[in-house]
Amino acid sequence: MRTTSELLQFLLAPAFTAMRDLPLRKKDRGPLSWYFVITLLVLLAYGLVIQFSASYSLSYQESGDSFSQIRQQLLFAVVGVVAMFLLSLTDYRVLRYLTWYLYAITLVLLVAALLSNNPTNLEAQCYRWVEVFGVTFQPSEMAKFSVILGTATYVDSFKEKRRGLIHGLILPSLPLIPILLLILQQPHYSAIILILMIYATMLICGGCGLRWMPPFLGVAVVGVVIFLNSQQNYVQKRLDGWTLFSYDTSTMTDQTKQSVYAIASGGLFGLGIGNSRQKHQWLAEVANDFIFPVICEELGFIGAVVCLVLFAALIVQGILIAMRAPDLFGSMLGIGIMGQIAWQVFCNVGVVTNTIPNTGISLPFFSSGGTSLLMLLGEMGVMLSISRVGNARIEERRRRKREEFAKKLDGGTRRTTYRRRTTAHTI
Repeated sequence: MRTTSELLQFLLAPAFTAMRDLPLRKKDRGPLSWYFVITLLVLLAYGLVIQFSASYSLSYQESGDSFSQIRQQLLFAVVGVVAMFLLSLTDYRVLRYLTWYLYAITLVLLVAALLSNNPTNLEAQCYRWVEVFGVTFQPSEMAKFSVILGTATYVDSFKEKRRGLIHGLILPSLPLIPILLLILQQPHYSAIILILMIYATMLICGGCGLRWMPPFLGVAVVGVVIFLNSQQNYVQKRLDGWTLFSYDTSTMTDQTKQSVYAIASGGLFGLGIGNSRQKHQWLAEVANDFIFPVICEELGFIGAVVCLVLFAALIVQGILIAMRAPDLFGSMLGIGIMGQIAWQVFCNVGVVTNTIPNTGISLPFFSSGGTSLLMLLGEMGVMLSISRVGNARIEERRRRKREEFAKKLDGGTRRTTYRRRTTAHTI
């Protein structure tokens, strides 16, 4: 039996270790990946402009102030960017010491959301929100990063055994079950789908149980389909209202129908920034899940392509940062974070274009939600920390190669000079 002091030491030791190693050491403080930073800031600015255009009508109706929503979003964006650059100066490797702390906090907040009488929960008849220190947010946003961090830590810890069935697929899936069950009780099916996509992406990229992956994924897909078909609620209605490549709007849900109208009316160049018609009480969740149709309606096909190209550039650069990470933990962490961005963009655009069934997934850096934006920018700070360490290692290797080349060149010059002197003396 452990004594109380030993138990406290066991529980608190990782936190103290993380605090000690938090600042990035000088030798690991390489340059930022500025192309990644510039792409991110352009994407964020684009999102804020579209957010204001999409929200001012609704903001005026709700509060009489057209700037109320964008003012809050802009404040969170500024705070998030500052936090992002501060996190870039910390060592991302300390996160592995905080894995179980974040996992426990996530479970507590998910339970608190189920027990909360928050007005947002009662209004939406879903228990997805919790209020902490006057700030309302969804614990499922934290659950995404908790799963990313936990999976990265596990793959790095069991990298020698990750190719087998037990250590490759079964054991890393066990901590995921409580999170999914709690989110299921909210219910928040889109968060479950997104978490499973991120988790599967990380396992595949990490080489975990690849031989067993096809049957494992097959069983998972069959289980999800059976579960969704058993639900006699709005999920089933949304599935019934979706037909792939259908141009008959009468069979679509109202949200999808209005979204298709907005996209179609935009044409090639759009109606002009601020001139969307569907955002005026026609399109539901216009500043959140259905903000992409506003881009299409106001800026047309060109504006939508620019948005998707910026996301593609950010994701590709993020993957390159992950590949240049000095360790497997950094690579897996980077893959998980960029996987979250990629899957959210895919699902959001897929929903509003009727490519996949209607489900509530926000568009990163565009959709409203201050805490979600803070989480995303915090994750971008982690990516910058990974890039600093990776760039520092690359610069160190280049410096060593230059020194070795200089030594060889200097040695060759000395030998040539010696031969010339010897030849002259002989003559």
